[in-house]
Parts: sequence; structure tokens; C-alpha cells
Amino acid sequence: MDDSRPALAVGDIDPELFRREARRMIDWITENLRDGGRRYPVLSRVEPGEVAGRLPGHAPEQPEDLERIWADFQEIVLPGVTHWNHAGFMAYFGITGSGPGILGELLSAALNVNGMLWRTCPSATELELVVLGWLRDALGLPPKLFGFLTDTASIGSMLAIAAAREQAGLDIRNRGMCGRDDLPRLRVYASDQAHSSVAKACIALGLGLEGYRTIPHDELYRMDPEALERAIAGDRAAGVRPLAVVATVGTTSTTSVDPVPVIAGICRREGLWLHVDAAYAGTAAICPEHRWCLDGCEHADSFVFNPHKWLFTPIDASAIYTRHPEVFKKAFSLVPEYLTTPVADQVVDLMDYGVQLGRRFRALKLWWVLRAFGLEGIRQHLRRHMELARDFAGWVDDDPRLERAAPVPFSVVCFRARDAGATAEDRDRYNLALMERINATGEVYLSHTRLDGGIALRVAIGNLHTTEHDVMRLQAIIEEELGCPAGH
Repeated sequence: MDDSRPALAVGDIDPELFRREARRMIDWITENLRDGGRRYPVLSRVEPGEVAGRLPGHAPEQPEDLERIWADFQEIVLPGVTHWNHAGFMAYFGITGSGPGILGELLSAALNVNGMLWRTCPSATELELVVLGWLRDALGLPPKLFGFLTDTASIGSMLAIAAAREQAGLDIRNRGMCGRDDLPRLRVYASDQAHSSVAKACIALGLGLEGYRTIPHDELYRMDPEALERAIAGDRAAGVRPLAVVATVGTTSTTSVDPVPVIAGICRREGLWLHVDAAYAGTAAICPEHRWCLDGCEHADSFVFNPHKWLFTPIDASAIYTRHPEVFKKAFSLVPEYLTTPVADQVVDLMDYGVQLGRRFRALKLWWVLRAFGLEGIRQHLRRHMELARDFAGWVDDDPRLERAAPVPFSVVCFRARDAGATAEDRDRYNLALMERINATGEVYLSHTRLDGGIALRVAIGNLHTTEHDVMRLQAIIEEELGCPAGH
């Protein structure tokens, strides 16, 4: 043994022990990726409180053997995991933490840097700016957009609305919103199909739910621009100050695309900030034939999409772009003496563009994914997912017992069983029960939403490991649960 090497800190791990345990984990991860997670039920089957009930009530006083910890992971934790990396995960938005993304995440954890300032990790900042430039170009967005990473689109949208509030010139950064008789009620508009995070952002930013107004949708579940114009005019007449509009590219329920070019025109005429939430569907624009979904987004003041949804990057990684980085910086930059650096005027310090000071090295895993797959490899997977969704939608359309509940612009299909009861409530109960029976098989996991015709089940195809066989197996399960033999 080389005695010149520093001794391990108390509680640290011996390098050879680390190597052994890491190999054990990598072997397990590799096998899980190899079979698309199919060796486990996709939806956890534990009862509420079951995992917690098997864990001790207090932390151990003495170090525990790593092999014992691994065994407890297998026996206690793993049964309580719902496997988002499972080929049969078709709930919410199907996602994948791909092999390249996991490798990048592993390195990020090992480096353990905090990229709050350029100086605290130059590579974290510069790689993030470069990779966000790659993505911006791949999506066909304007080259002058400034982009950075946050954890989720929920936070990205909140930052964007805060920037809109700053842009309005109300001196809220200094004076706040409380106790001011000179501050009118502010209003943010979004479709009634928009993600709930927009309403939460209004709550967090002091606008409240009364400061959030939903706009009705049309027959395709897109925002109705005429209704938006009427709402803005009505609010102005009532002394309410319109602040921002959030347009959605790929709504959560149906993945519908709001008419962004028309909405952008309204925002321009009304002097409102336009934020675009493209968390799911923005990725589709990497395929030239689907670039239409981002038409009009070049006029957005801010734009967000999630590589951790459909770009095979482990959660969390959300990209936000803006035409007005100076507004974000004005809203959020606050630099105490202990964070000043001699190169501050020469570099970008990403802490200045949001609330977070600490910043993970998220760009590393995204860089790994983009290089390992290449844009053309990504396009092939996206196209395959959309093809599988169209095939499933066609199967639904051909079965008289089922009906499709919405269009299928990308890789999500909304459907329900027809004639499942005498009343709307009966039909809703039947379809929810049908979903639970499907999910109980452990082979697939679906989620649901409520649309104009009532409850609809959602099939979201977006996992790298999902194949035609998985979709056909879902069809067979549905056939069985509808009381008809598979293959009928």
C-alpha cells in the first residue's frame, strides 16, 4: 500500500469496494436496459405505506455493509418503483433515461460541480450554452435566442412569467406587490388545456388564481384566439392589466398545438409577453416534416421544452430560451460580495437568469445523448414512435367498441370505450375501471384525462424500448378486458 496517499475520510468508501459495488450496479442497469425493464411490473403493486413500513424509523448509528444496502434496495425499494424506463410505460408522457444519458448523469454525479458561476466550473457553463445552441438550431429557432437549463418546464414557465412581470415596468423587484394602491390586478392567459404549472406559477408569483384566466378551446382542443381577444378587451375595460399569454405546443391531455402565429400577432398588437410551453411536442420539430408545430414560436418572448420527455435524457433537464436575456437578468440577478469574480464582465454567470443559485451539470448528459444518437438517430426514433401511435389510432378507429377522443398529431392517442353505460357517469366509471384492469396486468401502464366527451384513456408512446410488439400486446390486453378474445 502506498502510504503517501491521503487516508480516506471517516465513512468514505474504499476504492476497490467502490469498484465492486459500481460494477454490480452497472450490471443491473445494463440488464434492465437490455430487456426494456420488462422483467418488472411497470406499475408498482405496493400498498400505501408498505415501503415506509419496512424501513427503520431512525438512521443507523454505525456504517452498514454496502452489500446489505444493495439487498434492501432489491427487496424493499425496487418493489415500490414504477418503472418509467419500462417499454410498457405509456402513461403521462413516455420517457427514457437512455444509456448515453445515464453515462452522462454518472459523470455529473462523480464530478459533483456547482455551476452557479462560470468560475465555479467553466465547462458546466460553456458546455450548457453550446449544447443549448445545438438544440436551438435543431429545432429551427432563431439564432439570437439565449438558452439555459432548468429542472422542469414548470420552473421555466414560472421564470418566464416573472420576466414578463419585470418587463411590464411595475417595479415589483424593488417594491413588491403587497400594500400598493398603484398596482392594478395583473392577468396571465392560457388555454383551458394548458398545463397546471402555469396556474401554479401565478400562485407563486403573487398574481393568484384570480390573476390566471383560461381561454376556451376549439374542436381540436386548441386555444380559441377570438376568445383570447375578447378576454383581453374585457379585462382592460374592467381595469385589469393583461400581462402575458402562454401558448401550448403539445397540450398535456391531447398534445394539441395552439395557433401560435395568430396568438403571437395578438400579443404583438396588445403589447403582451408571449411564452410558449412546448415541453413535450417541441422535440418533434427536430424532424423537418414536423417543424410546423413550432410555426410562430420565433416571435415568442420565451420558449420552453423538456429534453427529459422525448429526447431520451434522464430527468431532470428542461431548456428555456428567450429573446430577452437582459430582462431575465434584471429580474433575478443579485450578486453579493462573496459571489463576485474578476471575470464577471467577460463571462455568463447562469445563476443570474433564475432563482436557483446551485446548478447541476445537466448539460453533460444532454451532450452525451446528442452525440451518441446524432440528430438523425433521434429523428428515426421519433418517427417510429409517431408511426406506432398512428397504427394504434387506426386500430381504435377500426374497432366499433372504441372511439378516438382527439386527433393524433404526435405520439399520444386518447380513446375510450363506447356504449359503456346508460349515462355519462356510467361511461366514465367503466373507462376508469377498464384502465385499472389494463394496468393491473403489469405489462403496460396507461393514464387518463377528461375531455369534452368525458374520461379518455391516454396511450403515450415515447420510450426507446417500446416496439410494435408492445403496442400489439396492449391491443390484445384491451381486447381481453373488453371481453373479446385477442385477435378478434
